[in-house]
Amino acid sequence: MRLGLIADTHGQVRPGVHDVFAKVDRILHAGDVGDGAVLDELELLAPVTAVYGNVDIRLRRRLPRVAEIELDGFRFVVTHGDQFGSPEPEGLKSAFPAADVIVFGHTHRPVIRDLPDFTVVVNPGSAGPRRFDLSPSVAIMETEPGIPPRVRIVPLS
Repeated sequence: MRLGLIADTHGQVRPGVHDVFAKVDRILHAGDVGDGAVLDELELLAPVTAVYGNVDIRLRRRLPRVAEIELDGFRFVVTHGDQFGSPEPEGLKSAFPAADVIVFGHTHRPVIRDLPDFTVVVNPGSAGPRRFDLSPSVAIMETEPGIPPRVRIVPLS
């Protein structure tokens, strides 16, 4: 399965997202969506699992704070992470010990961390307006049952 990981769109879908996510099977959005139209646009590319972030006041009735789904035999947790302050991979694993993959946002900093128990923790970075002198990015993850997930950060122009 090929997954598109995205976070912190803040109401904007950059044109590069369409190219990067052109052949994904599912999109996981880790919050700070900014506007429901973002989810509608992403749904044109693939089914979307999304959570709300700290700026998503209007989307809290539509989206959960945490989404737990199983894909290719892996237990995924998607969360914005703002409930943990400035989230770190190890702290997220402590909060969600049964997860095989944790996707989070909030910090706008892309992170891929492989933990000793083989859990993969990913922040795809911010795909929305440029902030904090960080380049916009998303991530692509590939999964196959019985093989550790492979993930890479993809910069957006």
